[in-house]
Amino acid sequence: MKELFRQLKPLNFLALLFAGIVNSVGVTLFLAPVNLYDSGISGTSMLLWQVTPSWLTLSVFLVVLNLPVFLFGMKKQGAAFTVYSVFAVAVYAGASFLLTDVLPIDFTAGSPVAGRDLLLCAAFGGLISGAGSGLTLRFGGAIDGIEVLASIYAKRLGITVGTFVMIYNVLLYVVIGAVFGSWALPLYSILTYCVAIRVVDFIVEGLDRAKSVIIITAKPEEVCQALSERFGRGITRWEARGWYSGSEKAAVYFVLNRFQIPQAKALIRSTDPAAFVTITEVSDVLGTGQMKNS
Repeated sequence: MKELFRQLKPLNFLALLFAGIVNSVGVTLFLAPVNLYDSGISGTSMLLWQVTPSWLTLSVFLVVLNLPVFLFGMKKQGAAFTVYSVFAVAVYAGASFLLTDVLPIDFTAGSPVAGRDLLLCAAFGGLISGAGSGLTLRFGGAIDGIEVLASIYAKRLGITVGTFVMIYNVLLYVVIGAVFGSWALPLYSILTYCVAIRVVDFIVEGLDRAKSVIIITAKPEEVCQALSERFGRGITRWEARGWYSGSEKAAVYFVLNRFQIPQAKALIRSTDPAAFVTITEVSDVLGTGQMKNS
């Protein structure tokens, strides 16, 4: 228990409070009033809210469906993650209850902000709810239990976490279309999901998403020197041999952010025009990689 308290940070709870409120704004003020749906368990909660008696509110389903999932996944995800996630869901549910059942907000004309314009509601609902989800992930939790289920069952099913989430959402939107006899709303909901995913990626990974660069060059000393002087980052080099030519070369590996890539390409081209270069996305980076002053 003491270890758990050491892991939990007050600043994270403050950020998660804001994230839960933001997520509820996107869902309750943009999506729900025009019968558009979020993804994952949040979307499932919205569907059940629409087809059950009025006393079963969105907040009830958010808690009832998410809480057992997070507790079930505690062993795999860790206690701190579970505490953060339960707190974020509680804030999301509480804020949603205030917006839909307590505050005097008029939903008779659809969204109180965008009316019945489905495109605006889908785009801004996805943007705002995605911001809430992204902030939750960035500060150590999750606001939807679907990824917890995915992390537990995807490997057993022989699929990736992303594929599991996608299959769940496709099935959810098919059910929504069948229940309401219309495919327009599920299609707009897919647009919401796409917008939200991009916003989540942006918030979690930031503007400086890393890229790895591998250079196959016959001039490794010159290339490494030029890159080191320009970027001041650690560089890894290993010897290589061309299979067809049999010539001795070297492979140079280093990591930059996306804004530094054009500079790196120009620098490599000017140093060794014959160099072979590959650039790929990096999902995460540990360690600084910065050059130490001697």
